[in-house]
Amino acid sequence: MKKPPSDEPNDELTVTPPKKWAAGVPAVAHALEYSLEQTSPQTAGVTLLHMNQVGGIDCPGCAWPDPSPGRRHRNEYCENGAKHINDEATTRRVTAGFFRRHPVSDLGRRSDMWLNQQGRLTEPMVKRPGSDHYEPISWKDAFGLMAAELTSLGSPDEAVFYTSGRAGNEAAFLLQLFARAFGTNNLPDCSNMCHESSGLALHETLGTGKGTVGLHDLHHTDLIFLVGQNPGSNHPRQLSALEEAKRNGARVIAVNPLPEAGLLRFRNPQQVGGVIGSGTRIADRFLHIRPGGDLALFQGLNQLLLEAEDARPGEVLDHDFIHSSTSGFEAFARHNRTIGRQDILTATGLTHEEIEKVRDDVLASRRVIVCWAMGITQHKHAVPTIREMVNFLMLRGNLGKAGAGVCPVRGHSNVQGDRTMGIWEQMPDSFLDALQQEFAFDPPRAHGLDSVNSIRAMREGRVAFFLALAGNFVRAAPDSTVTENAMRTCRMTVHISTKLNRSHTVCGRTALILPTLGRTERDQQACGEQFVTVENSMSEVHTSRGRLKPASPLLLSEVAILCRLARHTLDGAADIPWKLFEADYGTIRDRISRIVPGLHDFNRRVTRPGGIQLPNPVNEGVFATPSGKALFTCNAGEPPHTPAGHLLLQTLRSHDQWNTVPYTSDDRYRGIHGNRRVVLVNPSDVRELGLAEGAHVDLVSVWADDTERRAEDFEVVPYPTVRGSAAAYYPETNVLVPLDSVAEGSNQPTSKAVVVRLEPAAVRPAASPS
Repeated sequence: MKKPPSDEPNDELTVTPPKKWAAGVPAVAHALEYSLEQTSPQTAGVTLLHMNQVGGIDCPGCAWPDPSPGRRHRNEYCENGAKHINDEATTRRVTAGFFRRHPVSDLGRRSDMWLNQQGRLTEPMVKRPGSDHYEPISWKDAFGLMAAELTSLGSPDEAVFYTSGRAGNEAAFLLQLFARAFGTNNLPDCSNMCHESSGLALHETLGTGKGTVGLHDLHHTDLIFLVGQNPGSNHPRQLSALEEAKRNGARVIAVNPLPEAGLLRFRNPQQVGGVIGSGTRIADRFLHIRPGGDLALFQGLNQLLLEAEDARPGEVLDHDFIHSSTSGFEAFARHNRTIGRQDILTATGLTHEEIEKVRDDVLASRRVIVCWAMGITQHKHAVPTIREMVNFLMLRGNLGKAGAGVCPVRGHSNVQGDRTMGIWEQMPDSFLDALQQEFAFDPPRAHGLDSVNSIRAMREGRVAFFLALAGNFVRAAPDSTVTENAMRTCRMTVHISTKLNRSHTVCGRTALILPTLGRTERDQQACGEQFVTVENSMSEVHTSRGRLKPASPLLLSEVAILCRLARHTLDGAADIPWKLFEADYGTIRDRISRIVPGLHDFNRRVTRPGGIQLPNPVNEGVFATPSGKALFTCNAGEPPHTPAGHLLLQTLRSHDQWNTVPYTSDDRYRGIHGNRRVVLVNPSDVRELGLAEGAHVDLVSVWADDTERRAEDFEVVPYPTVRGSAAAYYPETNVLVPLDSVAEGSNQPTSKAVVVRLEPAAVRPAASPS
């Protein structure tokens, strides 16, 4: 068994110039190095050769789709996917002896990386009231404790059931079924913190919360916008799709406050040209935009397109599409013409000539796709920004046709599938009616709590029971100190997990850790070996089947844990065959097939190579809006204001990181090695603020409630961020994001727009992981 590190890593910082390209041979070397630190060559071979293959293991990392069967490479994975799957397949183990040696108070002082590196959880553990240690508990007693707590609540709404995208469709469906049979819609999920803004904006304008394009569209489009995203680190397999698009003649416009390596050039390690050549240039045009300036950019582009139509009537806009498939055009056009040009330039930090050149690219393109990620969704005006992107596409008919459309790039493996399965506090009546008809109980209809509102409710003493199906809620959530204090008010906290994380150290009065099978492991139940299903960012549903022996004989699958909890808690209160569901996951999919549109004949169709492509109504000319048409909108929003002497901070993850878990202290694409507590600042801002390279500063956020939120002891690194902005890694900087600073409408935390000042760091003991 590989031994975990006993001490925290050395935090000595080394800075090298940022990379100008992503992947290449170093990506292969780093993936193999990390994989072999975690597990044996034989195990790594099994995981990697089955990863993202037909009938194999779906990557537990990002949600980027696989090429169609027959077009997949034998090594269909990226550097980060290889690290993530073998991080799960590690031979390191966390046993009862570990918890005897490490009280919760000690674990709470450890870094996220150290906790993760200890290995796989192996048996159920409980921290009882007043104790500072987790201790073993039998599964039977664990379910008894949870059932007793749940049935003692004054109201079902005192319970919250959180889901992470790591959960498969079957487990997600069962969790929402259990929660609603119990009597609550309190079903927050990780989408509340990453793409809630996308879902709301797309629902309002198109009648669907999902993207409208597939890989084939990306491969055969004329122009691709990459807005507020970093594919080189966060979804590296997108680079292969962009490479093919470029090979087919597409142009790419990248819009971002940082010039990320993956936006500039890709050296494909599976191609000769990527190994010994210079690779493929990705961005033909890079717009170094101010954070939060994207709404103004698309308003400016739309204004230029309207002016071009004025000059060449009938030649610029797609009037047939506008008249037959949209509503609200005239009001949109009037509103757009009132926006001042100087306001657009101030908000974006771009020149008029830069925006005009983009306009020319658009006019030269018959098919356009806009891709975006959390650089858009985590702003106050995220929803209006995405609506404005939809306006932009509709002006020239770039919806509902091949090679065109919207592409929200989701960053977690099954986050979209969780929502399809009903993990949402606001599921429509059509879904709840189908549940009622299928299972003969009346689901609650009042909307439940999302992630931010769950934290508020805990803080106010309105939540007593918190259960997380996977994830690391405490570290994913904003306002770390507030979130942790809120979580500690619960009477019971429960985490269904594969590995140790900081959420396990932030405990209710009673706390349970329930170890579960990973996606890499064989899932043997009473009716035989089972598989699960997942949905990617492009609405494709396919199977995932584990190949490895479970890390411990005491592990239960997510499905088994939820079914046993339901049996102990509900005691037959609803006509739901939990025991049968646990024995045979096919019976779960049979029920899903009668509830979720597009998943009819689920069991037969999902096992076909490539799985099931869920229908997208937009591509069939159907818009589920009140008017039955796509909606042009009038969008307003002030860009983020930064007082003198302050910077606008965006939180981001490093290259060697998966969601809240850093694998190493390095971020080699940005030239950061050995320490994550850095703040990246434009060299001109460093000088203007009277700082120097290597200075140690505290980051202090500024918010309306006057509460001081401080992230201590960060080292200043001059970096080509756009003027007036800064960047630093989460989750270390989540402490700076106020709980009440959210996107309008979607209630999503605004982690890409935090006003901060940089103060000289006081001499103090080593900083905590928060």
